[in-house]
Amino acid sequence: MRDLPRQLSVDELAGLFEGRTRFVERLARIEDPLGSARKVAASLSDEEKKEVLDAHPAIGAKRLSARSAAEQGTDDAPELDELNRVYEQKFGFRFVVFVNRRPKSELVPILRARLERTREEELATALDELVAIAQDRYHRWRSS
Repeated sequence: MRDLPRQLSVDELAGLFEGRTRFVERLARIEDPLGSARKVAASLSDEEKKEVLDAHPAIGAKRLSARSAAEQGTDDAPELDELNRVYEQKFGFRFVVFVNRRPKSELVPILRARLERTREEELATALDELVAIAQDRYHRWRSS
């Protein structure tokens, strides 16, 4: 990805990943944290993967960071609450998707499709989406 930082602090990374987790602390100790994030995420224990995914706010949640609220928009998709609950019950971690300023209503079919996947497939996808979100946030923050 273009112009990824060579080093970021724990606080900067916590802002990009929605919380201070063991994953964020590992990334802060290495060079090129966002470029290495997928590799580091793949090396996490199942518990650490769950921790970093659960730090991210649920799609459609009422209490969001300012950054997440801006990304998720203001439209309403009532079934998201129920689908999020089903997802978390099935997989044991929070649904994470790179919203990329799409309306919430467009996320419903994505969530439904991802409910059909295996836990292993979904865990890998959710972590990949999480990294994509952080990289996008970094580029927006840097260009503002």
